[in-house]
Amino acid sequence: MNPMNYQEAWSFLDLLQFHKIKLGLDSMNHFLGALDNPQHRVPCVHIGGTNGKGSVGSTLLSILSKAGYRVGLYTSPHLSSVRERFRINDEYISQEQFAEQASRIRDILDGGQITYFEFTTTLAMLWFAEQKVDLVLLEVGMGGRLDATNVVTPLVSVITNVSMDHEAYLGNTLREVAGEKAGIIKPSIPLVSAAGPDESREVIMNTCAQVKAPLYLLGRDFHALAANNDENSTWTYSGIDIDNKPWELKELPMALSGNYQLDNGAVALAVLQLLSSKNFTIKPEDIREGLQGVSWPGRLESFYKDEQGVISQEKPRDNKGTRHFLLDGAHNPAGVEALHDALEQSFTRNRLILVWGAMGDKNIHDTLATIAPLAHTIIFTQPESERSATPEHLRATLATDLQERAICIESVAEAIERAESSANDEDLICIAGSLYLVGAARSILRGELTDDE
Repeated sequence: MNPMNYQEAWSFLDLLQFHKIKLGLDSMNHFLGALDNPQHRVPCVHIGGTNGKGSVGSTLLSILSKAGYRVGLYTSPHLSSVRERFRINDEYISQEQFAEQASRIRDILDGGQITYFEFTTTLAMLWFAEQKVDLVLLEVGMGGRLDATNVVTPLVSVITNVSMDHEAYLGNTLREVAGEKAGIIKPSIPLVSAAGPDESREVIMNTCAQVKAPLYLLGRDFHALAANNDENSTWTYSGIDIDNKPWELKELPMALSGNYQLDNGAVALAVLQLLSSKNFTIKPEDIREGLQGVSWPGRLESFYKDEQGVISQEKPRDNKGTRHFLLDGAHNPAGVEALHDALEQSFTRNRLILVWGAMGDKNIHDTLATIAPLAHTIIFTQPESERSATPEHLRATLATDLQERAICIESVAEAIERAESSANDEDLICIAGSLYLVGAARSILRGELTDDE
């Protein structure tokens, strides 16, 4: 077959979305075997959990890059371009490299079926192996036990936390969901986790004991402590005691917004400790510089935009005519709780104008009940996805008194225009509820992340 160009490769991949989500590893192992098992040619860290996977991965990427390593990062979903899923240090996969690897996969498939996520996971493995990276940071797509990424034997495994999400696939109880997440735990491979003191932690502890996997828990084996009365939002990491050499790092910066990022930062540093015992050299200055430079677009991403379209991260001295935006992909109850807390604690404003869209298969009632009462105005919209709930359906989910604050605008671009025209210089426009919505909005407001060609 003739090699595909980038647009042809992306179109070919998009057609795979018509194949339903399929959890299971048999076809993935068979397919990777036909490609000479690229997943066995690069060391990796396997990152699972409900929320925080991307934050942990981006933190590890930033610090290890500062330490001089070539690190691959595979994440999902993307905001607007599929290339966002594949990075080596601060560079996304090029259009040419994407098309080259996609063509190779298509040819091996030879008309066979594969899911969208199996395709992108395979592409990541091929690219990282070909580029001979020093380490791959591999994010689980859904669950863990039967996820397409669970074909690796990592240096370190991570389960950030466990809360209810994807119940149709992972189970209707926290114990069932935790069992699926715990499926990435491998015999004798250390696990780092910030699981809370509930059934999920019990499941993780029992699984680690069964397969003799060393377990390192936040709050038991390592700790994160925010500095008190500190305008610079620094924090202290008290680390794992490895060979009587625990890490103790004080006055650490935290570039990501949200108090929960302390947990994610601590998990990342615990992983780095374990990697340092496996011949990775990480200096304290690498950690500080790396933490300062962490960026995770679309997750509590705050910025100001003036009338000329100029973007600034900090509030301008003369903010006349500016609009303050907050983009957050919160889409499950735990994520929306975190957004609620951040809005209450970290983002001062006159009024909150909420632009909200959601997938129809999510827990719409509970998430809106958490966030909607904070808003002065709610603009419901619909990102382009067959799974998206209609604005009218979202509005009908609200309590009667809150429906009076809500309007429905189907077009994301028009919803943003209405929010901007409704806001003043001291208001906050929060766009959230779905990564599909955040991706569409971010592209409109800031352009593509991968705009480098």
